[in-house]
Amino acid sequence: MSKFYARRRVSILAALTGLIASVGLFNGPTASAALPTPVSGATARTYLASLTVATEDRTGYNRDLFPHWITQSGTCNTREVVLKRDGTNVVQDSACAATSGSWYSVYEGATWTAASDVDIDHLVPLAEAWDSGADSWTTARRQSFANDLTRPQLIAVTDNVNQSKGDQDPATWMPSRTAYRCTYVRAWVQVKYYYDLSVDSAEKSALTSYLSGC
Repeated sequence: MSKFYARRRVSILAALTGLIASVGLFNGPTASAALPTPVSGATARTYLASLTVATEDRTGYNRDLFPHWITQSGTCNTREVVLKRDGTNVVQDSACAATSGSWYSVYEGATWTAASDVDIDHLVPLAEAWDSGADSWTTARRQSFANDLTRPQLIAVTDNVNQSKGDQDPATWMPSRTAYRCTYVRAWVQVKYYYDLSVDSAEKSALTSYLSGC
């Protein structure tokens, strides 16, 4: 084979490889988005040291005091936006409801293909926020907290895992998937710091322990 034809063959193969790669970019599975990246472990430790330590008081708590799943854009509410963000190959209908896709729950490592099996977890629960200072907020601020897409506060997870978590803090509940615990506590502290929420002594002790390994 002449050098001319050898070079031409290499060029054609390179072009074909590039074309195949380009097709893959459009037809391959879409990477799953995730919780906004929380602050580093070092920053979280600094934040935690500055948080007020106080006894929690749930007097007067009512979930309705935190208007949630508000409209974010068009017909899409907060839940639907997070389902789209955290899922893979999510298809939505004209009302923004997810009709197909898959969701990987980072708390325990399960994957689901029905949106009905997925909850949107308030990483710092609404009742926990109320106990920690949100009882003195305006309704508008509580609404912002309950629908916060900017801080690492909302995440799509398995519904029954979210329900078992309930309103517990890291002193009594942590994701069973140990690989996610560092991310979880960094996010927890960032949210509490941003919203100037307090921690109780057991919560601070648990956070300190988990953050020591981050």
